[in-house]
Amino acid sequence: MSGAWRRTAAGAGLLSASGEVAPTIFAEMSALAARTGAINLGQGFPDQDGPDVVLEAAREAIARGANQYPPGRGIPDLLAAISEHQQRFYGLSVDPDREVIVTAGATEALAATLLALIDSPDDEVVVFEPFYDSYAAIIALSGARLRTVPLRRPDFQPDLAELAAAVSDRTRIILVNDPHNPTGTVFSAQVQQEIVRLADRHDAIIVTDEVYEHLTFDSAHVPIATLPGAAERTLTISSAGKTFSVTGWKIGWVHGPAALITAALTVKQFLTYVNGSPFQPAVAVGLRLGEDYFRGAASAFADKHALLGDGLRAAGFTVSPPQGGYFTVADATALGGADAAAFCRELPERAGVVAIPLSAFVLPEHRDDYAGLVRFAACKKREVLEEAVERLGSL
Repeated sequence: MSGAWRRTAAGAGLLSASGEVAPTIFAEMSALAARTGAINLGQGFPDQDGPDVVLEAAREAIARGANQYPPGRGIPDLLAAISEHQQRFYGLSVDPDREVIVTAGATEALAATLLALIDSPDDEVVVFEPFYDSYAAIIALSGARLRTVPLRRPDFQPDLAELAAAVSDRTRIILVNDPHNPTGTVFSAQVQQEIVRLADRHDAIIVTDEVYEHLTFDSAHVPIATLPGAAERTLTISSAGKTFSVTGWKIGWVHGPAALITAALTVKQFLTYVNGSPFQPAVAVGLRLGEDYFRGAASAFADKHALLGDGLRAAGFTVSPPQGGYFTVADATALGGADAAAFCRELPERAGVVAIPLSAFVLPEHRDDYAGLVRFAACKKREVLEEAVERLGSL
């Protein structure tokens, strides 16, 4: 391993002090769940399959021979389906031939985009904290500097003055995750408008991670690209995994101005090149499902969060109700969980449930700001959540 890569990997938290791959809290907690028989509400993957028609479309694609490399940008039918989806739900006009690429999940879309668009070690990427853990790693690998804007209880909306202070002429990218993982917040119209204003003022690119776009509970999702003046500087990322409960398929996409998409494609072709040939036509089928499916998915998740939230409150947690996504955040301080990381390591033995401390999603120097906060995944069968709630009642 070269010295430069070793330094970058260490700075991103990818290596331990001994030079080995650093274990993540997710791997640790999943191992604890397996060892103790605890219910794993730590990692955000569903425990049931997606719609039968989508699964059957993948089987049919395999049977008819869609098992070799697809086109580099993605199969034409999926590119068309993504374009149709954006027009249907958000009124966005997307050229399927020039303004979309299919990727190995949203994570590769993020990696290809950031690696393509970072020009200099002086470039900065503004991220809302807590953040999906791959963000810091990708930014470090790109060579840019990470700037964070805190999201605080009770509503996890950013302070507009702090946001304005974080964005400068050094800002190359403002990275927005909305609906947000891990907090479950949905950014207000005022926050979205300020992001666009600041990006325009400082000539920054907006990159949005919208994988939970169809899992909002109080109102319909509003992509930043729909705001006046935003589309020409915004790259919108999403994926099939969360919407259709097929996280293992790793089919994502990014769309935006053709020049920016071409830059991302230039990097993407040297990452995975292509992926998921038989899954791409199946995702196209999913994106064309009727309104009932999408409304039903959001409603089902809202019900699961309500069940989980009620159970957590009954157990003694203080709950921050999510507005979207897979996760509910709760404060365990009243249960002796002021140190959330220690609390989560003890929880499988105490109550037979696994969760993740919110401190896993922040920079080390900011962990004290999120002490006591724990993330629980609601993307499980209802009977699993009922059993978890019953076990947590023992606290």
